[in-house]
Amino acid sequence: MSEFYIGVMSGTSLDGIDIALCEIKEYSFELLHEASYPFDAEAKETVLYAINNPVTLKEIGELDTRLGEMYANALERFLLNKKIQKESIKAIGLHGQTVWHEPNGAYPFSIQLGNANVVTARTGIRVVSDFRGKDIAHGGQGAPFAPAFHHYLFSRLEGNIAVLNIGGMANLSILGDELRGYDTGCGNVLMDYWIAKHSNTPYDEEGAWAKSGTPNKELLKELLKEPYFSKEAPKSTGRELFNGAWLQKQLENFAWKNQNTFYTKARDIQATLLELTVISIANEVKKTPTTLLITCGGGAQNGYLMQRLQEELSGVEIVSSDECGVSSKYMEAMAFAWLAHERIHKKCVKISSVTGALKDSILGAIYE
Repeated sequence: MSEFYIGVMSGTSLDGIDIALCEIKEYSFELLHEASYPFDAEAKETVLYAINNPVTLKEIGELDTRLGEMYANALERFLLNKKIQKESIKAIGLHGQTVWHEPNGAYPFSIQLGNANVVTARTGIRVVSDFRGKDIAHGGQGAPFAPAFHHYLFSRLEGNIAVLNIGGMANLSILGDELRGYDTGCGNVLMDYWIAKHSNTPYDEEGAWAKSGTPNKELLKELLKEPYFSKEAPKSTGRELFNGAWLQKQLENFAWKNQNTFYTKARDIQATLLELTVISIANEVKKTPTTLLITCGGGAQNGYLMQRLQEELSGVEIVSSDECGVSSKYMEAMAFAWLAHERIHKKCVKISSVTGALKDSILGAIYE
């Protein structure tokens, strides 16, 4: 029996709202329609401000509703443009916008904003949201969840397979007898920050600006000393660590230590940041028996980044998930459509081996 689910995802890059309509049967999963809508520019600035500055409860509450309205607007456009009858949709899987992820504190939590009550009130479709809380309550990281979906999609393939998603952060899924996975660290987030700071563009298309520069090897060594990179899994991260303030502090410390020798052009910093993403990923892949690396996410569209990754992993075959019949751009939106399906059918998501939770859980809250 076919059921139809919509997945909605806006990641740490804050570059858009991806929406995917998926048909799910007992033994098959198909992406039927997809679209991406711009993330409201003013809302993006508000989100970034909330992440990087003290804010009031009033501001958080208003931002929660504002993002809910933004998701609802995008969904209404999607339903209209694709001529989808809302009565045919079993549920919407809404991840929401992460503003803080703190699974290791005295009182662990992860906050995603985007009021699901607003979305279901506007669309008239049930919504599944708050996917991360139960895993954290059971002692897990609450992230990444993509490995469970990657296992569902690709576990039938032969060989030593890993899946790499490069969004704002990068996460690695290692498929095998026991599913493993974790955030390797920064993906696009620092490169996006740096190019936006120095030009009127949100990202470095095809890595062209980075390619025009020369990486500073000594600076790269300093950046790689960030304790997160050497931390053992399970682990997860986000903008609460890797952000503009982190980068500026690293640059200032490096300049102070090398007062007489440090002078680097902005494009050389960009080249160094691309190397940071590449090397931090490659170091983790090299710890595994991976022979086939399937890539997805915005970073998979960065030709120069993929070229450098292949050079660092010369013994590994690297392919886009598109070559495996799965959209690399809409992978995460599809994942939350699938997670909504699992929640509606009260299925535990087998993710504890990734997150470190005490047990697998039924994930998500249903908003009728």
